[in-house]
Amino acid sequence: EYVVDGSGDLSLPLVGTIHAKGFSLKELENNIIDFLKPDYLLNPRVSIQVLNYRPFYILGEVNRPDSYSYVNGMTYLNAIAIAGGFTYRAKQDRAYVISGVDTSQEERQVKLEKLVQPGDIIRIDERLF
Repeated sequence: EYVVDGSGDLSLPLVGTIHAKGFSLKELENNIIDFLKPDYLLNPRVSIQVLNYRPFYILGEVNRPDSYSYVNGMTYLNAIAIAGGFTYRAKQDRAYVISGVDTSQEERQVKLEKLVQPGDIIRIDERLF
């Protein structure tokens, strides 16, 4: 098991440091194969699985606002359920999200059936009446 550090680098024996940030799993596998192929192995096989994702955060009008472990394929409605559901004051038709991968940190409105991304900050608004 290897860890991708905060700057997006992965340190491997023989190869050294490889930049992993911004690559899909398949692209990263191919990059590692390219590093291993010419000098270290004749026919390298590389397989990558993500064991731990960054948590997502949920705040506002949910019963248990907190950070929670990310689960692949989870929708915003699933995330709300994990956080104990809506409070009685919640606006239940939308969520507001600051994406964990968006460097601009702009909050955007999303529908509840959209997929959560690791590191997302989800806010549930209060309804007026």
